[in-house]
Amino acid sequence: MSRIGLKPIEIPEGVEVKLDGNKVSVKGPKGELSKEIHQDIVVKLEDNVLTLERSSDLKEHRSLHGTSRTMIANMVEGVTKGFEKSLEITGVGYRAQMQGNKLVVNAGYSHPVEIDAIDGIEIEVPKNTELTVKGIDKELVGAVAANIRAIRPPEPYKGKGIRYVGEYVRRKEGKTAK
Repeated sequence: MSRIGLKPIEIPEGVEVKLDGNKVSVKGPKGELSKEIHQDIVVKLEDNVLTLERSSDLKEHRSLHGTSRTMIANMVEGVTKGFEKSLEITGVGYRAQMQGNKLVVNAGYSHPVEIDAIDGIEIEVPKNTELTVKGIDKELVGAVAANIRAIRPPEPYKGKGIRYVGEYVRRKEGKTAK
């Protein structure tokens, strides 16, 4: 077993970690998450510090080692602080609003696009051109934000569409007359 170069994960106060074979469960003030870790990675909990060890130095095991460590660290951060992704909507007539527990997005189609609420994910619409996706599971927050962005990705000519806050869209020059 080796654990070359990876920092151990320190567990903050108020966070409870349970190990059951390959399953890691993390419970904190914001909620509870659990994930199955590959059987070639061994997770050890000693004095509120999680360490991960791999069975060999094969490329696959090195990759699994880093990925597993990051997933567990994200679980610990998620149950303590949570994650959020912000999106902005650009374009004339493009807007979003919450109707009950559904997100309704008008993005230039002949019909509004509706997205149902997902357990563990909170969508806020402070302005009709701004969205915030919040939750404790980083993977799920990113997936929901990507699905919303996929409704109308930003296009390079006029810049209209749904984009992440701070995302740079490379603009192109349109056709020119001779």
